[in-house]
Amino acid sequence: MSNQEEAFSRSRVVVVGGGYAGVMAANRLTKREDIEITLVNPRDHFVERIRLHQLLAGSSDAVVAYADILSPRVRLLVGTVSAVDAGARTVALEDGQEVAYDYLVYAVGSTGDPRVAGAHEHAFGVATFEEATRLRAALDATPADAPVVVVGGGPTGIEVSSELAEAGRNVALICGDRLGPWLHEKGRTDAERALRRLGVGIVDGARVAEVLDGRVRLDNDRELTSSVTIWTAGFTTPDLARRSGLSTDEAGRLVTDETLTSVDDDRIIATGDAAAPSGLAYRMSCQAANQLGPLAAETVLARLAGATPEAVSIGFVGQCISIGRGLGLVNFARRDDSAVGARLRGMPAAKVKELICRSTVWALAMEARRPGSAIGFKDGSRAARVQAAAVTPLVR
Repeated sequence: MSNQEEAFSRSRVVVVGGGYAGVMAANRLTKREDIEITLVNPRDHFVERIRLHQLLAGSSDAVVAYADILSPRVRLLVGTVSAVDAGARTVALEDGQEVAYDYLVYAVGSTGDPRVAGAHEHAFGVATFEEATRLRAALDATPADAPVVVVGGGPTGIEVSSELAEAGRNVALICGDRLGPWLHEKGRTDAERALRRLGVGIVDGARVAEVLDGRVRLDNDRELTSSVTIWTAGFTTPDLARRSGLSTDEAGRLVTDETLTSVDDDRIIATGDAAAPSGLAYRMSCQAANQLGPLAAETVLARLAGATPEAVSIGFVGQCISIGRGLGLVNFARRDDSAVGARLRGMPAAKVKELICRSTVWALAMEARRPGSAIGFKDGSRAARVQAAAVTPLVR
């Protein structure tokens, strides 16, 4: 076979998004030698999103070189995809480039979701590297004793508020109905105790109604002074799929079947935070992304081999949260992600969290060297939940 014929016979797979799921998928695809793999990402470096709260306090730069975690067989194309043309099987980049594909892995991740009046104008996000960098600059320019308000009582809000409080900041955490609603009651008590020990003022039973310049107004008409307001409440996904005419759920995730294949096109596979299999999406998390990435690649590999892809059935082990640099909480869960009372706390939990953060990068690097090495957990109850749901919500 000539070089031209060989190049023509190679399947082209484009992975859109170079986060945890995207890198895992790209690396897993190298199991086959006859695939040309392109990873499109807006940055030339990998962002450790689970360390962005550390970037704020200066204990981590939250960046890893792609050379350390991406297979040399994967071509890295730095750019932002502006549209997917499923009919032509091409993606268009903002700089005018167009890339053709035989299969597309949609791994665009998630972003913050500030839907409250004034949040876009007066609050800082922390969901992306660029947002976290801008926030750090704002904090550096603000007196250490100035009031800081963190909105959102989820894992990001807990980690951001505790990191800043440990650094000496005057922090109030607005939790909505309650702190850590996804935690077991015992874990929630542990988290609240640890946050208060660090000096975090916890405001629960109230939501933000409006973000203003220098203050935050709650839905009970109470106002809090805020020199820097940080928004961590809720996540959504980029609207690339919706703008491209593909079916999405209300959060913008690509709706797929249980093999992560788009309900609109069997050449498009979604993964990570951007996937909504059967409309029953997994919790947006690194824990899910590192498992869904390889599964998306396996779906592509199965289709190339003329085989039937397997249904997704990833499992969870719990929530792992750092509370400052010295404390933490590991709230264990059933495989279906429902929290149980078993937990690890304090310094031992902080050490476990750090080990997990490191292991996510190790897993990416290992998959780059030995595709197929990453393993996950199984949740045998997934199929029953999908059957019970029966209806897949679509947004076009």
